[in-house]
Amino acid sequence: MHSLLDRKRKAAGAGSDLSPDSFPHVARMFSCVGCFWVLLSSALVAVCSFSFISPAWIVKDQARNKDSVSFGLLWHCSESLDHMYRCYTFGGLGRFAEIPSSSWQTSAVLCSGGCVLLAVSALLAIVTIFLPGGTCERRICTLAGYMQMAAVFIMASGLLVYPFGLNSSLVKSFCGESEVYYAGECQIGWGYMLAIVGVMLTLFLPFFAKYAPKEQLSPTPLPTLL
Repeated sequence: MHSLLDRKRKAAGAGSDLSPDSFPHVARMFSCVGCFWVLLSSALVAVCSFSFISPAWIVKDQARNKDSVSFGLLWHCSESLDHMYRCYTFGGLGRFAEIPSSSWQTSAVLCSGGCVLLAVSALLAIVTIFLPGGTCERRICTLAGYMQMAAVFIMASGLLVYPFGLNSSLVKSFCGESEVYYAGECQIGWGYMLAIVGVMLTLFLPFFAKYAPKEQLSPTPLPTLL
């Protein structure tokens, strides 16, 4: 009789033992930092692409008896006095040499290269969501972080090179006595400012990539029931 009661007590004690050792480590399904990193990376790819194709890096408002004009990396647009807005490409596939300044050609290569790196790193970030926590995930996050850091320097270099093209004959024909880092009668447009903001935000991505990997999550220790 006593032995039967002892067995029941041992079985009840084993069932009520909720110490941390009785639980295996459970892997996190996702990381909050990782999800934010993926969302921010994807958003900045869109910002980078939109600013890259924007025709409003350098703009000139409509003056008296003169058309308004704007320049981008691959486009230039003009609005006539009858409010007809027309855009023309002086670059792109097969017409890269038509970009009016070698500085703008260099800037186009650097900015497009940085956008491609940023897009690839965003794809790697999305892949990490579906990977279990471990060495493979950490290596992919590290690789994506390095790619994003490289994209920052490449795109920033492209933005710094772009104003050197303000002394080209095409820009001077619309903006007057424009020089390097001086737009003359023109001014910096929203496309160039959007690209600057995008690069500044991209600077934070490598930091988030460092803390994006999932960790091993152990359950909160619970007191052992008596």
